Amino acid sequence: MRKLLGMAAVIVVALGLAVPSGASVRQQSKGPLKVGTNLPAPGFWTGNTPSDISGGFEYDLAEAIAKKLGYDGVEVVNVSFDALVAGKAKGFDLAFSQVTITDDRAKVVAFSTPYFDSDQGVMVRAGTTVNDANAKKTQWGVQSATTAQSFLKDEIKPKKKPRVYQETSQAFAGLQAKQSDAVMLDTAIVLQQAAASKGKFQVVGQYLTGEKYGAVLPKGSPILADVDKAITELKADGTIGRLAEQNLGGDPAKIPVLGG
Repeated sequence: MRKLLGMAAVIVVALGLAVPSGASVRQQSKGPLKVGTNLPAPGFWTGNTPSDISGGFEYDLAEAIAKKLGYDGVEVVNVSFDALVAGKAKGFDLAFSQVTITDDRAKVVAFSTPYFDSDQGVMVRAGTTVNDANAKKTQWGVQSATTAQSFLKDEIKPKKKPRVYQETSQAFAGLQAKQSDAVMLDTAIVLQQAAASKGKFQVVGQYLTGEKYGAVLPKGSPILADVDKAITELKADGTIGRLAEQNLGGDPAKIPVLGG
């Protein structure tokens, strides 16, 4: 019995060695690409929880990258924005959350090559005026840990302390409740929110800050170079531009420029 088993083993090994060198071997599945974001983020992510996301600019971009990198789709992970930009959020391969690339943030996280340009937009309740003459007197609302918060502090220097919210949805609710007169956030974000408000909100201006979004990855991520290559290719073939047109609510180039 032992001799027969031994002979069978030899045959199995021999058959394995006989596989032609050019034969394809099925690779083990990578599973889904785990993508972090801070929800809700209308236009960028369609849905309020990871389980009901059905589209959006950044979600569609993440799916396109996952396909290029050989992953089996995308798994969405909801994270705190503050923790994300502080390098403390965990549980994802990369994150898309409208994160502006800055030198300070790059000390604690790795950024991909930029995938989107965005300046700072001003959204108000319909009929409210914000301009260069009254910007300092305006009661502002802003999301915490954003470049908009820094811009208000360093450039606008309002006389009233801005109302600071952890989530964009809270900032928009505060504007509707008249806790603030204007919300400053990335132009693309407020344009989409205004479009979805059925006339309650409008974007009356923007400050040109030259900001660019990048995907956030952990320091030392082994997939950074592959992500950069995928984003570069998706820019070149027009995919990113097409996804932006499909999902975001207006053309930032048409919004009046303030602070000039």
